[in-house]
This record gives sequence, structure tokens and C-alpha cells, in this order.
Amino acid sequence: MKHKGSKFEYEEERDKDLMRAYREQIAICDTIVLSEIFTKVVLMPASRFWVSEERACIVIGKMMRGDSLHKMRPTTREMYFEIYRRVCSIKKEQPNKPLSEIVFQVVGQPAPQFYLTPDSARVIVTKIKRRFYEKNKKRLRHMFNSI
Repeated sequence: MKHKGSKFEYEEERDKDLMRAYREQIAICDTIVLSEIFTKVVLMPASRFWVSEERACIVIGKMMRGDSLHKMRPTTREMYFEIYRRVCSIKKEQPNKPLSEIVFQVVGQPAPQFYLTPDSARVIVTKIKRRFYEKNKKRLRHMFNSI
């Protein structure tokens, strides 16, 4: 089980990918309705599955032993089932290849969506924007201190 507060090693890359999707949706909207935008953002293709290879190996191993992942959030469960489906497909073609190598390969492939809820995406984008504004405020503070 993942521990609360654990650090996600691909956070920066995931944030860039999520912001790309967010900006694309903002650019094509006539009227900005954030709830609709975030619903569309999470359903956009992602550049990879945003889970660490180690965590995916652990969960896929459990799935191969019969775990149904019933305690997992629906979006996360859906992501692991997609990874599992791809792993099984490769395993049929290359039965001698170690599971960890197959999982590493699959996790790096493009994902059909972000596997986040719209509310989670909104929280993440808000944090990214806040960090960006704070960073720029620090960088430009000398312009406002002289007034």
C-alpha cells in the first residue's frame, strides 16, 4: 500500500504534462467553465502512465496473484487494469521476459488518459499556478520594493 505523504518521483514531469493538457483545453474553449475544462483535461491522452515503475510492479504482481484492487480508487484501479492488460499482452508474446522489464516498458508508454478525477486535476493545476506566481513574485520583488 502506498503511504500517505510519500513523494512521487515524476511529479514535475506529470505537472508539465497536465499543464500542457490544461492549456490546450483553455485555448480551444469559447467559454471557460472550469468544471468542464478539467473533465476534458483528465480524459486527454497523457505522455505516459503517471505511476512509478516500482509501484506498478508491486500492484501488477498482486493482480497476477488474484487481487481485485477493490480498495483502490476507481480511476487508479482503471489505470492499473489498463497497465495489466498491456503487460499480459506483452507477456504472451515474450513469455521469458521478466515481469519488471515488461512493467517498466508499459508504464513508459503513452496513456489514454490521466487517470485523475477532475477535482484532483484542479487541485494539482491550482498548486502549479500558485508555485509559478510565488516564484515570479520573488523574482520581480525588487521592482515593487522601490515604490
